Amino acid sequence: MQKRALITGITGQDGSYLAELLLDEGYEVVGMVRRSSTVTFERIAHLQDRIATVHGDLLDQASLIDLLRTHRPAEVYNLAAQSFVQTSFGQPVLTGDVTALGVTRILDAIRIIDPDIRFYQASSSEMFGKVMEVPQKESTPFYPRSPYGVAKVYGHWITLNYRESYDLHASSGILFNHESPRRGLEFVTRKITNTVAKIKLGQADELRLGNLEAKRDWGFAGDYVRAMYLMLQQDEPDDFVISTGDTHSVREFCEVAFGHVGLNYEDFVVIDEQFFRPAEVELLVGDADKAHKTLGWKPEVGFQDLVTMMVDADIELLSGKLRAIG
Repeated sequence: MQKRALITGITGQDGSYLAELLLDEGYEVVGMVRRSSTVTFERIAHLQDRIATVHGDLLDQASLIDLLRTHRPAEVYNLAAQSFVQTSFGQPVLTGDVTALGVTRILDAIRIIDPDIRFYQASSSEMFGKVMEVPQKESTPFYPRSPYGVAKVYGHWITLNYRESYDLHASSGILFNHESPRRGLEFVTRKITNTVAKIKLGQADELRLGNLEAKRDWGFAGDYVRAMYLMLQQDEPDDFVISTGDTHSVREFCEVAFGHVGLNYEDFVVIDEQFFRPAEVELLVGDADKAHKTLGWKPEVGFQDLVTMMVDADIELLSGKLRAIG
């Protein structure tokens, strides 16, 4: 019988890549979207005739129960969240309600409807925050530095609690930063590559950023969703750090992005105080050795290729819009 998977947050970067992977694996894919939101289907437009989209909301447990009862998925991938760190400082209560309590609602819906459903929770490297050790692994203590990070810690621990309390096959992927041409423009990586493309095409003359010295472990989202899938294929549930093991600063990201189009980032980047976080996370770099050994997972796209892929995609996107206008 064909397996059915439910993806919350299917319209996001990770949801679109995961949907592609699951379809390739022969799954029937159901994607949950909020009825009340202004939903953009841009990232999954090419999949619209191959997936089903249904309404549900992590703020409304009744909708989650009804969704599970109606569609009976074998696997649930919870990717939905208020996922922008900067926004979480301005909307901490909403972030907690969606990103933290939303995980409890969907886990409890699984417990009620079908405890045999396999569940994936999208945890985050932001949980490590003010890091206690370098690199960070599954046993590294959490010290979140934003309402988003705090909410993700709750979601991570409630997943573990339901796994141990109700014997659910519930796993968490502690994913370090993962990017792609489908990344939202509010994230610094896509902001950089999109602005580089605009500058190259004569549509902008500066890029305003905050802390250029912040360091992150950046990978390709298409690689990381493969790890999500592999977690739910294991006999036993567990938690895994997913990362490249390499760290690069925002400054390095700018150097590669501008350099790819023959420009010097120092001629265009302007430091702007408004883009500094109230509490900064200076360094994140993961140790994915457990995922390598247990899941057989390793990243395939390196840092340089990731950055240039994103720049090229933004140049193509903006050039296409210019041709359409012209």
